[in-house]
Amino acid sequence: MADGFLEKHHEEYEARKAAWLRKKKHLPKTGKKIERPDDEAL
Repeated sequence: MADGFLEKHHEEYEARKAAWLRKKKHLPKTGKKIERPDDEAL
């Protein structure tokens, strides 16, 4: 293997991970609220 192969791939991975985390932080939350019934026995 070439010298620095793992280091290079690890740096590329860290860059992709950082970009993904930045993008994830700016996405709006699209979770729907689940309304529970008043009677929990249902």
